[in-house]
Amino acid sequence: MNPLSTLILAFAMSTDAFAAAVGKGASLHKPRWSEALRTGLIFGVIEAITPLIGWGLGSVAAQYVAEWDHWIAFCMLCVLGGMMIRNGLSTDQEEAPPVVRHSFWLLAATGFATSIDAMAVGVSLAFIDNNILITAAAIGLATMLMVTIGVMVGRLIGSIAGKRAEVLGGIALIGIGATILYEHLSA
Repeated sequence: MNPLSTLILAFAMSTDAFAAAVGKGASLHKPRWSEALRTGLIFGVIEAITPLIGWGLGSVAAQYVAEWDHWIAFCMLCVLGGMMIRNGLSTDQEEAPPVVRHSFWLLAATGFATSIDAMAVGVSLAFIDNNILITAAAIGLATMLMVTIGVMVGRLIGSIAGKRAEVLGGIALIGIGATILYEHLSA
């Protein structure tokens, strides 16, 4: 793969993570750059690891990953999105303090759900002349950048949308899952 192809692939792999990050930023109470960077690092590391795992699995798991990746991503994103919607609509939310920081595990689960497609890409990269370490690093860095920006964009949306911003983030996650499922089933 040439450097331009690697760059395009890296940013293509980060688009769903960006959308999820906008939802995460919208649900936070005025996130700072440090929180946005923390979220970006978590997503970026996960997004860099998954193509390495896929590449390692290679042809042994190619059929399995390619056949089920869209269902796994869809289910995980729907569950996470549903939880966000439920939290956004809960009646006791008025009494709860605004979320200042998402837990590591919530961010890691969301990051993993949005990176399953990168694992499938890693499988396909095992069959071409490609330096997987450079490609995985590019995917991780692009995701870190896009997620960090996404959280701060979500901050702007959150101040406009008010306390129901988490509902919008949940809807976005379900929409990402549905898009992934549609793209794979219609291909």
